[in-house]
Amino acid sequence: MKRYSPDEFDLDRSVDLFDELPLWSAPFGLKLLDHINYRTGITALDIGFGNGFPLTEIAMRLGQGSVVYGIDPWKKAIERVKRKIDFYGISNIKIIEGLAESIPLANNSVDLITSNNGINNARDIDKVLSECSRILKAKGQLIQTMNLDKSMIEFYKVFEKVLSDFRMYREIELMQLHISQKRPPLDNVIFKIQKNGFLIKNLEHDQFSYKFTSGTALLHHYFIRLAFMPSWVELLPADKAATIFDEIELRLNEKSKSGGIKLSIPFVIINAIRQ
Repeated sequence: MKRYSPDEFDLDRSVDLFDELPLWSAPFGLKLLDHINYRTGITALDIGFGNGFPLTEIAMRLGQGSVVYGIDPWKKAIERVKRKIDFYGISNIKIIEGLAESIPLANNSVDLITSNNGINNARDIDKVLSECSRILKAKGQLIQTMNLDKSMIEFYKVFEKVLSDFRMYREIELMQLHISQKRPPLDNVIFKIQKNGFLIKNLEHDQFSYKFTSGTALLHHYFIRLAFMPSWVELLPADKAATIFDEIELRLNEKSKSGGIKLSIPFVIINAIRQ
């Protein structure tokens, strides 16, 4: 039976589920979706699906003849994604709660692996790529996005200058280490991809930005406070954190007088096949 009824979805029920494009992951994910080699009847795996994007979209685009696995360790997110899957009426997704360093799928059993800014955030990237190589069929596609080490460079320049002015040179080293751990250099990731038996077909660079009226607006933004601020504060002695961030806010506000604040987010789409 074809499902064309305009009354099929209850809009009130959809309120807490209708958000397929989270602001942070959307620019990466939309590019990833464009680079997938769409074929019917394949088996796919999405690594680090979070709250369901682009997992649900991939499954719907591939259609019922395909099976799409999603792996993520975040239990609460999995519960919400399952509600989305049920509400959207998607029947070709299989959820795996776990880490991508140990994927419970058979050797040579998958045709497509996707990861939207996920693999690069794994604790052991090399192990994840080894697992991808194990389960992916020969000539299978591995496509991932990752933001690069110059992400938010405008903020980090101010952060580093403040630390330097306060003679906190150890904290500058910790900040640089933090950046390299969270956003590993592209050359390092490429080396690991190739080492694990993949041939990179192409790399596509892109960029988007976050714009704010002021440093105060930037530092009070929900996503900055959720995803970045805890890590930034951990770099500092507890008795100095408030002082340092007061100064950062002051300097960002001064910079914003000439046209606001812009944080650049450069990223890359890596499209590879298993040899």
